[in-house]
Amino acid sequence: MSTLAINQRSVWQDSESLECVSVTPEAPNVATFCFRAPSGAVFSYLPGQFVTLELPVPGGPLYRTYTISSSPSRPMALTVTVKAGPESIGTRWMLDHLKPGMVVKMIGPAGHFTLANHPAEKYLFISAGSGITPMLSMTEYLYDLGSEPDIVFVNCARRPSEIIFRKRLEQLASRVNGIELNWVVDDKDDYSVWAGFKGSINQLMLGLMAPDYLEREVFCCGPAPFMQHVRESLEGLGFDLAHYHEESFQAPAVENDEEFAPTLDEDASCTVEFQQSAISHKCDETTTLLDAARSAGLVIPSGCTFGVCGTCKVKKVSGDVHMVHNGGITDNDIEAGYVLACCSHPKGNVVLDI
Repeated sequence: MSTLAINQRSVWQDSESLECVSVTPEAPNVATFCFRAPSGAVFSYLPGQFVTLELPVPGGPLYRTYTISSSPSRPMALTVTVKAGPESIGTRWMLDHLKPGMVVKMIGPAGHFTLANHPAEKYLFISAGSGITPMLSMTEYLYDLGSEPDIVFVNCARRPSEIIFRKRLEQLASRVNGIELNWVVDDKDDYSVWAGFKGSINQLMLGLMAPDYLEREVFCCGPAPFMQHVRESLEGLGFDLAHYHEESFQAPAVENDEEFAPTLDEDASCTVEFQQSAISHKCDETTTLLDAARSAGLVIPSGCTFGVCGTCKVKKVSGDVHMVHNGGITDNDIEAGYVLACCSHPKGNVVLDI
């Protein structure tokens, strides 16, 4: 296909469902799902952003947020790489039932965890487990720019066999001098030799892997305790945390700050009107718009439920709400009248465009 033909393609909008075209096993309970738009539209997003999938699980639909593992420099397809844990529902359904040829609804892309917001000459990518997905997207994006990048890449896993994308990243690193890979594992695989780092990542390891860490822009993704450990380790080494960025879909710790604590009255009478559905629901100020919609029998897509992913963004036609979010909505969206249903509480009567 010619470059002109590609340039004339429309950009995918999340009003169009996507077709799963391939499923690639990556590690135990980990797989990459590749999607294309049936219309032939191309994908536009920033490396490190995420999407929310609407999964038709029994009793669903269920909404789950996943980081995009592909690079926007390869716009013909979009991939997400998912890892199922012991209590996974949506991800387990994907691994067991989502096959090529099936069509799913996807919302997004969204998110601020991207090097596009923090351009730098040198990067330090630190991840654990499936937190490697945005790091792959950003690394492939820098690689595809053609000029040699300067990336120190660190990933932690339980065993070498559980390092996601290991061969793929080693292939990239073998073609340029600017990608330095460092693997850290808890233990080696049986009947195998491991010559890399072993144990929990610490300040000594960081100093050995990236002696010039003070000069690098750091991106970190993984379980909340892991990211806290990395953040504290860097801070103890004198790193300027203004150059540290992390991604998490877990609820952030609640701080006891009276200035930002919502003042909600459980005795105050409120009404949430869903304009398009011609339904009204009475509640008090302690009820979120998301809960009000559910009580009224309506479905507002939602992912994280604490204001990070932005999946539950809805248009407010009138009324006032108290919203305390965690970065899942932009100032421009707020100015345009949008709110996040999961973390917005009605103040009196509110009308929503749903």
